[in-house]
Amino acid sequence: MLLRAGLACCAALLLSQARAAISVLDDENHSVILVRPAHRIVSLAPHATELLYAAGAGPYMVGVSEYSDFPPQAQKLTSVGGVSSLDLERVIALKPELVIAWGSGNSAAQVARLRDLGIPVFISEPRNFATIASSIERLGRLAGTEKVAQDAATAFRMRLNKLQQTYRHRPPVKVFYQIWRAPLMTLNNAHLVSSVIRLCGGQNIFGGLPQLAPTVSLEGVLQANPETIFITDASDDAFEEWRRFPKLTAAARGNLFRLDGNLMNRAGPRILDGAEALCKDLDVARSKR
Repeated sequence: MLLRAGLACCAALLLSQARAAISVLDDENHSVILVRPAHRIVSLAPHATELLYAAGAGPYMVGVSEYSDFPPQAQKLTSVGGVSSLDLERVIALKPELVIAWGSGNSAAQVARLRDLGIPVFISEPRNFATIASSIERLGRLAGTEKVAQDAATAFRMRLNKLQQTYRHRPPVKVFYQIWRAPLMTLNNAHLVSSVIRLCGGQNIFGGLPQLAPTVSLEGVLQANPETIFITDASDDAFEEWRRFPKLTAAARGNLFRLDGNLMNRAGPRILDGAEALCKDLDVARSKR
């Protein structure tokens, strides 16, 4: 009888713990399970840092990757190294209860090592607006800050919807989005940046290429003849290459636009700030027709 009662007690305890566990799916559809909200969190990518702060988890963050500079208080946290060159010993020394990793940015071997040590890892890889909003909500659940996260996700969706309503019926504009000069590189339609371009009524001239970040030729750009060219390069001579081609529509009409790379290249809530800027630039291009 005592044995049976003991087994029943243990079963009830395990069932209670199972019910109390926090479980979410990350962006690779892996289950991330915590027995309680994580109050020691390490971010391994700048976009993940911004998502965590948006979710209200800022007070529980103990470490971030290099270039995690927004919001400003993130710069006061312990750095665990670059995205592709993490200091695992430093990560482990922080005794994280949860690590947010970047699926296509962090080393798979290093992420696997953290999991082998029993550290829960959430893989973040937002490729569209919906995943940014749901990421905020899921991270809020893991940190126990659901109310803040839900409010932030709702505000993001409302702002997105307003932009969609505003630019839905704008005439299309051909866009070349340059991310690197030598070699000349761009992004395809699977990247979040192309979601921004589509939101604003733009057409990515290289969107159909299979690679996420393909290398393209100068001749290919000239042949496609985009009406606008966007770059995130802050150097003074960034547009000189394109001004050499006066028959290129983007150059002829002065539709060479610079965007803030931190807004456009990080899959966090500030992507809508970047979207507003890009949408306004496309309207400028339309006005020159």
